[in-house]
Amino acid sequence: MTFRQHMREATARALAEFPEELTSEIYAVTFRIDSVDQDPRFPYLAIGYNTDSEVARLLAEPGPPEPWEARWNYAYFPPSGLEGVRIAGHDREHDVAGAELHRREAMAHGLWYEDEDGLPEEAQDERGERLDEQFHELCVDLARQLHADGRIAAALGRPLPVVLYDMFQPDEMFTLTRAANPAELVAEFLTEDPDAA
Repeated sequence: MTFRQHMREATARALAEFPEELTSEIYAVTFRIDSVDQDPRFPYLAIGYNTDSEVARLLAEPGPPEPWEARWNYAYFPPSGLEGVRIAGHDREHDVAGAELHRREAMAHGLWYEDEDGLPEEAQDERGERLDEQFHELCVDLARQLHADGRIAAALGRPLPVVLYDMFQPDEMFTLTRAANPAELVAEFLTEDPDAA
């Protein structure tokens, strides 16, 4: 099995773990892209969701956020949207198989290094950037595949957007989410894109 296949299966399993009683409430699937200790050698994906009732709760509070912020900004996501229901990737605590597959493939592509290898910092940074880019591209592809396979519609009763975000690269949120979804599903989300024409 490849790392990509493993991640595809993990995202499908995560959808199956969303609570059935919340199916009508869920309006977005969330992909939080992160890495263990902010080390690009150990990327992982936290797969989750957000609900209309959570947005309503936020908007009913004193001094509520703006409606778009409450609905789409990960800073307001509850644990189901931020931490997700499943973590997949190079995280030895939550995904042993994914960690080994990712490490093996990174080694095969000449991108892996150990701290004690004595690799110059510049070379470490270059490899880290490539690993980071590859993982972001994979996450976009995973979301596209969920749409193409009809898995989101099958699990949640209708097509829903997948919101991708990396808290350490917040400006990429719009680019990643736009690339991962059919345009009609992210029209509302993209209304706040600062780069929109």
